[in-house]
This record gives sequence, C-alpha cells and structure tokens, in this order.
Amino acid sequence: MRIPPRFTLLGAATALLAALFTGPATAAPTVPTAITAVGDICYSRLPSQAHDTLDLIETGGPYPFPQDGTVFQNREGILPSRTTGYYREYTVITPGSDTRGARRIVTGDATREDYYTADHYASFDLVDHHC
Repeated sequence: MRIPPRFTLLGAATALLAALFTGPATAAPTVPTAITAVGDICYSRLPSQAHDTLDLIETGGPYPFPQDGTVFQNREGILPSRTTGYYREYTVITPGSDTRGARRIVTGDATREDYYTADHYASFDLVDHHC
C-alpha cells in the first residue's frame, strides 16, 4: 500500500476541517426563506363572531367595516405565497373593543380556504369546516 506524502495528508485534513466548519468551497450561500407556520382549527372551535364573519363572507356582506373584503398582502409571509389579490381579509368582531381588534378571517381563492388569526397576523390557523 502506498502512503501519500505527509503534506498531502495535512492538506486533505485541512480541507476536511474547513468543509466541516464552513461547508464545501463550492457551496452556494443559502438565502433564508419565509417560514410558513400555519396551524389548523376546527370550525366548531372558532369564536361565535368568526362564525358570523364566515356567514357574511358566504352571503357577500354587508360587512361592518370598509376594510373588509380588501386584498390581504401577506407581508408577514406566514401564509403560502400567492399572487397579489389571492387573499382577502375580514374583521372578526371582538366584544368590548372600540376598534376592529386583532381578530381576522383571511380567505384564499380556493374553495373553503379560510384562515383565522386572533393575533393580527402573527399566526394563522386554517379552518377545517368538517369538524
């Protein structure tokens, strides 16, 4: 068995250590992507006001706020990425609130693609209409 010269072994060891700590020299830098963190919620577990909002959406209004039915931009990047205009947002009334509050239903163009957020777009749950 032929043993390579020592400097070749040292060079290989150095390259191996460099690859372990920094990745291979030919590796492209990684670009962070938006993380989608969407849970799910049963329709029956939604607050009654969300049921009211979904009923209004189903019938086409009238809505309690002029912002209802406007395009949701998905700036937070939590929902799946879609073209502008795909998502619409609607207010879920918060009892005792002087403002629109933080609760919303965001709908997608797909049938029964409804998302609920109770924390003003920090998180979303896809509504399961079958439970």
